[in-house]
Amino acid sequence: MFEKVLIANRGEIALRIQRACRELGLKTVAIHSEADADARHVRLADEALCIGPAAPGLSYLNRSAILLAAHVSGAQAVHPGYGFLSENADFAEQVEAAGMSFIGPEPESIRIMGDKVAAKRAMRAAGVPCVPGPDSGLPDDAASILKIGEDIGYPVIVKAAGGGGGRGMRVVKSANELLDAVNVTREEARRAFGKPELYIEKFLGHPRHVEIQVLCDTHGNALWLGSRDCSLQRRHQKLLEEAPAPGIDPELIRQVGERCVQACQQIRYRGAGTFEFLFENGQFYFIEMNTRLQVEHPVTEMTSGIDIVREQLRIAQGQRLSLQQADIVTRGHALECRINAEDPFTFLPSPGRVSTWELPGGNGVRVDSHLSAGAQVPPYYDSLIGKIITHGASRAEALGRMRVALAEMRVEGIKTNVELHRAILGDDGFCAGGVDIHHLERWLAAGRTA
Repeated sequence: MFEKVLIANRGEIALRIQRACRELGLKTVAIHSEADADARHVRLADEALCIGPAAPGLSYLNRSAILLAAHVSGAQAVHPGYGFLSENADFAEQVEAAGMSFIGPEPESIRIMGDKVAAKRAMRAAGVPCVPGPDSGLPDDAASILKIGEDIGYPVIVKAAGGGGGRGMRVVKSANELLDAVNVTREEARRAFGKPELYIEKFLGHPRHVEIQVLCDTHGNALWLGSRDCSLQRRHQKLLEEAPAPGIDPELIRQVGERCVQACQQIRYRGAGTFEFLFENGQFYFIEMNTRLQVEHPVTEMTSGIDIVREQLRIAQGQRLSLQQADIVTRGHALECRINAEDPFTFLPSPGRVSTWELPGGNGVRVDSHLSAGAQVPPYYDSLIGKIITHGASRAEALGRMRVALAEMRVEGIKTNVELHRAILGDDGFCAGGVDIHHLERWLAAGRTA
């Protein structure tokens, strides 16, 4: 059991974690860079420590500084949030070696699932459906590589085993392109991720991105909390998410959810996690597991009634899950719009001082944000400044509430993508439900936001 938690993050997620800690009677320690000295989560924390300059590498990614802050403050646990060090197995190991609880999976689980080849191998062993392709890294000799491509069938996609964020991948349409693509991607992987290992999978042309949220305690209990659809993406970055995934047979989702739970029990997973799938032609294909809290976790909280961050904290304290699978019921529908400080048409970041900050409200509306009028949006970090979440008895009701919420939101002093979200909610394809991961980029290319 622990009584004081250091939050190794910033922005809206730091504030979200802080609130869950306070509900459980836990003290909080906020770390911050010099640029975030006046941040809201810093002001509201029980203790706050500056750990370095604005640059992330000198502050929020500085493991030594964070561990020193934890030691100085007497924190007994560390919550990494998402991004930064949340999926860094070495950091998790250092936290536990220092005698503190890491609020997340065991370091070995992070390592296995962080390597997409090892993750695919583990999931296949647990009976989770995977994208066609070998669950081993690419060999070095050209003949073997070409044979693998031929066996899978073109088009294929070459991926970095340690990749993420849309980097380290190339689509190959024919055999004569494969070797060049492998060489370029291998070098990119070496530079970006520090490991050149690659693998090949079948390239799916029009898939949806569907997720399954899980929670696992340290006593062998595991739950899946429903599905999410995160297909509305630009350059592999999610923009709008919803739960449950529309238009998919609930029985099929249940079968996949149960496989995910079985996989968690097989690898002895601990904490919150998300299984990410491509869904095409009525089939699920595992692509990766995120061993952390997701940005889009609120839509699952709204439809399941479960506070995922609170459960993370309870699990890390060694407590059993308070619910059984039979207790989990998806109620209604929820949507989340990510509000970014960026131009809604060029997508260029828009840091600066917020002069006006008027948030929506009303039944079924939730806003997760750390900003307020007068706050400064620094240029050093991710452009996410908030999330608008709406919930309704049906998808149509949730969409209606989101349209009203976006119409009410008023931000001045910086540019935001609110106008883009308003336009998306007027798109017939999205409103019908079930668009694929390329839909938004096709829509943008057609100039639909003008």
